[in-house]
Amino acid sequence: MTATSTTTGGTRTGGTIDVNPVLRAAPATPAAAAAYFGASLAFHTDVSDVAAALAADGEPGFVVLDSRSTESWDQGHVPGAIHLPTALIPAQAEQLLARAVPVVTYCWGPGCNGATRAALALAQLGFQVKEMLGGFEYWVREGFEFETWEGHERRAADPPPRSNKARAGAPPSAPGGAADCGC
Repeated sequence: MTATSTTTGGTRTGGTIDVNPVLRAAPATPAAAAAYFGASLAFHTDVSDVAAALAADGEPGFVVLDSRSTESWDQGHVPGAIHLPTALIPAQAEQLLARAVPVVTYCWGPGCNGATRAALALAQLGFQVKEMLGGFEYWVREGFEFETWEGHERRAADPPPRSNKARAGAPPSAPGGAADCGC
């Protein structure tokens, strides 16, 4: 009979440790994690924070840039956003954007890197830039108002977990009845 015991991050069977996939690469030191996550926040924001800043009194201190195609823009975009497809940034950014005002880019959603490419193009031109995580998809999923070529729309936020109304396979973006996830 082989002895089995549990250790941090794995199971010891006989003389070997089977490490689980989460801990196969050891976690970073606290100092390295703080540096990484601090840098991440310098480069990224999320739809809830952008929506809250845009809804607050006064100027938000940034502009929102939709880097998608005109067809996508017409289907829906963040109210007040500037439309500038990524391919046109080198030729048009200087005419549409003030260099002193930070730019928040977005594209369709988390499966698209268009906002990342737009942010890169703007940074290479000398603009301060952040990427809005979740893109337009999560803007809509969190229930924020958006504009289309026909006018303004708003859809209900995704339902809370364990709801019979939840879309199959689609996780909720915020708890039911809450303005945001509370983080």
